[in-house]
Amino acid sequence: MSDFATQSCWYEPKQSLLSLEQAALDQNLETGVVVIGAGISGLSVAYQLSLQGRSVVVLEDGSIGGGMSGRTSAHLSFALDDGYSKIESCHGREGAKRAAESHIAAVAAIETAIQREAIECQFLRVDGYLFNPPGLPDQRNLEDELEAARRAGVEVNWVERAPIAHFDTGRCLHFPNQGQFHPLLYLAGLTRAMQDRGVRLFTRTRVSEIEGGAHPRVRTASGLTVQAQQVVVATNTPVNDRFFVHTKQSAHMTYMVGLKVPAGQLRPALFWDTLDSYHYVRLVMGATPEGDDLLIVGGQDHKVGQGEDYSRRFELLEVWARERWPMCGSVAYRWSGEVFEPVDFQAFIGANPGSEENVFVVTGDSGHGLTHGTIAGLLLPELMAGRDHPWKTLYDPSRITPWAAKDFLAENLNTAAQYADWFRGGDIDSLDQLEKGCGAVLRQGMKKLACYRDEEGNLFQYSAVCPHLQGVVRWNRLEKTWDCPCHGSRFDRHGQVLVGPANQDLSKIT
Repeated sequence: MSDFATQSCWYEPKQSLLSLEQAALDQNLETGVVVIGAGISGLSVAYQLSLQGRSVVVLEDGSIGGGMSGRTSAHLSFALDDGYSKIESCHGREGAKRAAESHIAAVAAIETAIQREAIECQFLRVDGYLFNPPGLPDQRNLEDELEAARRAGVEVNWVERAPIAHFDTGRCLHFPNQGQFHPLLYLAGLTRAMQDRGVRLFTRTRVSEIEGGAHPRVRTASGLTVQAQQVVVATNTPVNDRFFVHTKQSAHMTYMVGLKVPAGQLRPALFWDTLDSYHYVRLVMGATPEGDDLLIVGGQDHKVGQGEDYSRRFELLEVWARERWPMCGSVAYRWSGEVFEPVDFQAFIGANPGSEENVFVVTGDSGHGLTHGTIAGLLLPELMAGRDHPWKTLYDPSRITPWAAKDFLAENLNTAAQYADWFRGGDIDSLDQLEKGCGAVLRQGMKKLACYRDEEGNLFQYSAVCPHLQGVVRWNRLEKTWDCPCHGSRFDRHGQVLVGPANQDLSKIT
């Protein structure tokens, strides 16, 4: 089910995930709303629309949940990782309140859907703990966060230490009533519930054109069309917008290890430290065939296409985990995910920036894609019906946040610097250097070629130029993908697009 080389723990149990594969679109259709993307965002919007009796079609390029929704640690948290003190500095006290209110509502909405539809997806309400790393005795950062979170309306208190028996975190913040679940089982449950209400879902169907206006429609790569009254683009990052949104967020890789723990030794809880990049931890009960629990530990983030040493990153996560939970056994899973970080810490959910009417977007997960996606399900149906909403301004994709100007400039300077790859040599000087199962960029005159040799020795060559905004892709040897360091587009080893904003494959070189 995964188009990446590594696989998360969420693809088990396979027999419960059969509904994630649907038939491809095979005819032209008309509908009220067409939703593009069947991750947590797209399905949350489609589900809420189905409760209102709207006619909905969902189109997904891969399988349902096959993108980043299946490559998360599956925290459901309103203890936001950017911190309420930062959010307040960008969006004011009212904005911080809206952020807290919306994420609290998102966790509650997930719980309500699980109960309404009788979805078995291991949902639990759990405690969360935020602590400083060793050697940082000054706790003013935690004090500031406590005060800002309380001003935002979040329940939070001091505890003397986090409940980690073999490691003293020191005084830390306790956030009660957070959540966790199995994300793909949840999406499978939503899929069944929506189909019972008449929603039509199609997988392996790529949308190639999106037209807004009075009579919106989308066209697929196979030439079929879906005519609709409104369009929702829920493709992790928008594939219909070339510039505006992508200048206000950056794509990052994050890494996770799943370590076996004897069943029952640990109590489920969420943990985060305050490092940059921070670590995040949760427990999955009975997640291995042997019946062991699984401790998921994540972190070691870097910008897409701008980091390597993948094995070292996993090793560092493992070392960090074993220092705190020495009962951990072997590593059962290792995987990576991609997150989009807005410069002002909040997602973009609302009308698509620009002149086209009746097109709406969801992007900018900021490490909280599961709750941000659920927020989209609560917010967009209201905006699509022409009703106002108290969260509208906070998540407006057209917003400009003056306090984020410095970060906005830094991110776009970083993006501009990646175009220097055009003037550099390749990773290899000749194809003779390319080993089996590997990829590399080769300079050929003024051209850059993305070259891949499969395990049988067959050679495949593609243009190394990302079709979004002409960045030069780089080989990701962990996931065997071609990653663009400019705006985070990713392509599989054979040049097929996996993650936007690109919406076309790498050009094949014959």
